[in-house]
Amino acid sequence: MMYIHTQHFFDSHDKAKLFYQHWSATSGCTIKKAVVLLHRGHEHSGRMAHLVDELNLPDCDFFAWDARGHGESAGLRGDSPSFGCSVKDLQSFVLHIQQKHAIQPENMVMVAQSVGAVLAATWVHDYAPNIRALCLVAPAFKIKLYVPFARAGLRCLHAVKGNFFINSYVKAGLLTHDKARARSYDTDPAIAKAISVRMLLGLYDAADRVVADAQAIHVPTQLLISGADYVVYTKPQIEFFKNLSHPLKELHVLDGFYHDTLGEENRHLATQKIHRFISQSFEMLPQPLDLIHADQIGQSCSMAEKYSEALPQKSFANVYWSFTQYNLRLGSYISDGLKLGQKTGFDSGSTLDYVYKNTPESRHWLGRVIDRQYLNAVGWKGIRVRKTHIEMLLQQVITRLKAQKQPVNIVDIAAGHGRYIIEAIEKLEYRPDHVLLRDYSPLNVNQGQKLIQSKALERVVDFEQGDAFDKNSLADIKANKTVAVVSGLYELFSDNHLVKQSLEGLAKVIVSEGYLIYTGQIWHPQQEFIARALTSHREGNAWVMRLRTQAEMDQLVAAAGFVKIDQCIDEFGIFTVSLAQRKEVKHG
Repeated sequence: MMYIHTQHFFDSHDKAKLFYQHWSATSGCTIKKAVVLLHRGHEHSGRMAHLVDELNLPDCDFFAWDARGHGESAGLRGDSPSFGCSVKDLQSFVLHIQQKHAIQPENMVMVAQSVGAVLAATWVHDYAPNIRALCLVAPAFKIKLYVPFARAGLRCLHAVKGNFFINSYVKAGLLTHDKARARSYDTDPAIAKAISVRMLLGLYDAADRVVADAQAIHVPTQLLISGADYVVYTKPQIEFFKNLSHPLKELHVLDGFYHDTLGEENRHLATQKIHRFISQSFEMLPQPLDLIHADQIGQSCSMAEKYSEALPQKSFANVYWSFTQYNLRLGSYISDGLKLGQKTGFDSGSTLDYVYKNTPESRHWLGRVIDRQYLNAVGWKGIRVRKTHIEMLLQQVITRLKAQKQPVNIVDIAAGHGRYIIEAIEKLEYRPDHVLLRDYSPLNVNQGQKLIQSKALERVVDFEQGDAFDKNSLADIKANKTVAVVSGLYELFSDNHLVKQSLEGLAKVIVSEGYLIYTGQIWHPQQEFIARALTSHREGNAWVMRLRTQAEMDQLVAAAGFVKIDQCIDEFGIFTVSLAQRKEVKHG
């Protein structure tokens, strides 16, 4: 087949230079389409190059990267700052393809193998890209380490000695029956046989989360499993497939295949299936699932409903959670953090402000120990990372507006005490023209005004009371805002009608091409604990969260006239911070 083959580098999210190869189709199709290839762990893009011809898709451009720490890309061999960093690299790669090569995500299909397949699945889960289809081949959701308690041991060693590297036990003969392919693996100097422990543990953690929550993946997905795989377990792959929610999904088990499925002796059996799946995906119009009503029907709705129901009085679960509640109340007598949560609600602006400060404030030493343990809960860690992501995106937007000589008028419609916005302003190179903070709670408004005075920001920042879900209240805001921030609000309310109403009102006060920074909570490892043990600021009721997938949140934002252009997520996979731009609706 005729392709124009070129090699390039692109700047990832942290300016690291990553290498990729591009095979440009010469068929002259009106709409450009792309297949993005992701290699196995230890390998590089050259090990996927044979698929450009073997997949037999002459109308498609092909892209294959060297993941960070592999091949010609930046980074220590077999390493990355974190698994989440590598997932963000993939987001940056797709954005680069979109901007540099003018191919839209809805015209892209991703084919990913082994560790690359876990990267792809995590990316689709966390970032909700609107790609056409996803082909996962022998995903490394759980690697066979063959040593009892190996994973726990590695985690303990990592905690004690920090990051270190371990060599792969896998020999080429366990990867493929193709002798030439095996020899090339043994002699390829670009293959990194070692992997860092932080990447390995990050891979495990992300895989566990994505397998359990695969219902949040809303794109057509094909899964190929190698039937004689000595490297990864089959059971999590099948569980992942069962949990997928999109009706267009298919599973194939390739009997006798070793782990390097796409490098196997009879790999045409795999490539023919992938070819047919990709061709059919491009034949059909994109069919994104409508998630606007996910608050009324679906998995997230049923889970929230489950956790809001009372447990049988004499059940072990009821005894357990009643005992947990008792311990929290007992701890609140000496822990200021727990006391504040019991008094104002664990989801209140006051609690959030305490979490942001991240300083144990109890007088008693035991209270301070409890405070520190409380503040180190994974959810609160994620909240603080969310704050840094808001600050980072705010800095980017303000710098962009200043470069365009546009005014910087910021509004936050549910600011709590306003600490994260005020502290973000203090770090900015440029001061905004004006900041309006609002909150429904008079207590939060009062505390926020005190914080503004303590920072001497009265000339720049105003704080007033307002209802973020009331259209009339939102209409009182001057319609000259170039940046709006909504943080930690919509996550507290399961009703999508309320969120739509808020976003529609907010869209009317943001100028055309203005920006919206919004947060989401797509997963939480302590969802049941929070629902069963913690109280909300709303009349002391149980704090029952309905988790919105990123795709659902993005659809709500898009319905109000915004287009998402960037996103961040914490390493735990809990809180997202997204950046969108308001677009005028064109008629006629």
